[in-house]
Order: sequence, then structure tokens, then C-alpha cells
Amino acid sequence: MPVLKLFPLATALLFLAAPTFAAPGDPTPATPPPKRARDPAREPAREPTGVMRYDTNKDGVVDRAEWTAGQEARFKRLDANGDGKLTQDELFARTPGVGNSVLPSDRQAGRQSAYFQRLDADKDGVVTLIEFMAVAERNFVRCDLNKDGRIDTAECRQALQRKPGDSARSTR
Repeated sequence: MPVLKLFPLATALLFLAAPTFAAPGDPTPATPPPKRARDPAREPAREPTGVMRYDTNKDGVVDRAEWTAGQEARFKRLDANGDGKLTQDELFARTPGVGNSVLPSDRQAGRQSAYFQRLDADKDGVVTLIEFMAVAERNFVRCDLNKDGRIDTAECRQALQRKPGDSARSTR
């Protein structure tokens, strides 16, 4: 009979000691942290991208003066050696490769070469500020669909969906 008296005591001790026998690292059921409402005021401001990065006065549009100043600054940033001319290597030095590669794919390299050839109007193997700005001006005119001297993201997106020759037909 003494065994019967010890049975409830042994069961109670086993019950109390059960957490000790749990495997180390067993996840304990936890409630997920409550979701906080997104507070845009507390998030860091994102830098504008695309054409709007040239909107220096933050009025929602890029005028010709902002565009010109932005393109000239871009040329200076790209001109790594400061000689006033861009080589193909300088122009695409910051262009990431495909996947984990540091080298561009064949298709990407072909596009870069074709773009460089369009910029290099006199075919001397370098792009001067004058050549760079001539293409920048053509791009501004192409994006300025309503011809008001101001462009924004929507206007450029619409312009880029059309072929370059279509702009003359759309203004009639």
C-alpha cells in the first residue's frame, strides 16, 4: 500500500517538473507582436527617382532650367577623371550587371554600345558635354508632350511609351 500513497505524489512532481524535461530550444508558443500602423512621418524620406530627381524646387514638375542643371551635374558625376569627356567605361561604370555578375550581359553590353554611339555624334570615341546635352535636350522635348516647358513623371512615361517619331503626329 505504500506504493499507492506515493503514486499521487510522484504524479504531482512529474507534472511540476515537465517543463524541465522539455527539449532545449523548443519554441514556446508566443503571440505575434501587434502590428503598428504605418506612420509616414517617422519613415525616412525617399529620394525622388527618374525625372523627378531634377525637381530642385519641389513643385512637382521639372522645368527646362532644372533639367539642364541636372543633366550638367550628371555629366560631371559621370566624368570620373574630370577631363570634360565621357568614355564608354565612364558612362556605364555605375550600371550593375545582371544577377550576381559584375559584367554586363551580352544584350546589356550591346545596348550600352548602341547608346554610346548615339551620344557620340562626331564618332571620336568620347562624349563631350555638348554632345551629352544635345541628347538631354532631345529627351526633354520628347517628354514635353504639351509643349509647356515643364515635364513630370506621367508626361515622360506617356512619351516613352511611343516611338520617337510619333510625337509630331500626336500634336496635330
